[in-house]
Amino acid sequence: MDKFLNTLKEIGQEFVQNTGLSIVRTIAFVILGIIVIKIVQSIARATTLRSKLDNSASTFIVSCVTVFLYIILIIVMMGSLGFSTAGIVAAFSAVALAVALALKDSLASLANGVIIIFTKPFKKGDYVEINGIDGLVQDIRLFNTKILTYDNVEVIIPNNEILGSKMINYSAMPLRRVVIDVPLPYSVDTENVKKIMTDCAASYDYVVQMPAASVILKDFGDSSLSFSVRAWTPNDKYWDVLYGLREALFNTLRDNGITIPFNQLEVTLLNDKFNIASVGKALSYSDDACGRGNKEGNEE
Repeated sequence: MDKFLNTLKEIGQEFVQNTGLSIVRTIAFVILGIIVIKIVQSIARATTLRSKLDNSASTFIVSCVTVFLYIILIIVMMGSLGFSTAGIVAAFSAVALAVALALKDSLASLANGVIIIFTKPFKKGDYVEINGIDGLVQDIRLFNTKILTYDNVEVIIPNNEILGSKMINYSAMPLRRVVIDVPLPYSVDTENVKKIMTDCAASYDYVVQMPAASVILKDFGDSSLSFSVRAWTPNDKYWDVLYGLREALFNTLRDNGITIPFNQLEVTLLNDKFNIASVGKALSYSDDACGRGNKEGNEE
């Protein structure tokens, strides 16, 4: 019995001096590491907020710092337990390589999402057009971007398709130009109608005075002159001005006795009798030919 107790005592002493000490040290490292990670998270979050980064960028930075610190904590913890840190690093590298190969498309979207967040080609609330899809940016995520079209359809676009395609940001500038083409008869006085439409555009709501509104003679159409009305407005009022000003121009022109022409076709007969006779003979010949053709077809 004494021999058994001595054996247990020796095992206990060896455990305390070796394995037990490693476990206690590891637990201390874990507790201390978690506390340090929380402190670093708070510092990183406060720093990103002071730098006025987007919420997406701030969250991404804090997440990256957190993951990096936890990886270091796991390596330290395994080393404290007596495992080879070189083997652990090699295992992490192998796992990371396998994940990267399996998720290469997702990682491409992630990389492009990081670029979008930090370079800011557009931001939440901007009116953009991407791959022929236009709408308001609702959310910029790490893997995709959510756009809400004007007919209330939600479109999710992967970030790796955004930077590799043509993108238009209509909200990048504070002012936007409204262009309205107006066809008018050839008989109008060009200077007079230009003054009428310029005054109408300049006095319309939300049209700014600088740059000033202008009207130019744009083109000579088949049955009308094409005038182009150009006015500048704040970006958020673009659609109101585009449709409202078009109606205001129509009413102003009508009040001044100027009508917008429609396509017309004029036909002039040089010799009525000759043309009528020719048409009659042609129709008669056509009927005879059709009759003979039908008769021959029936005989066959």
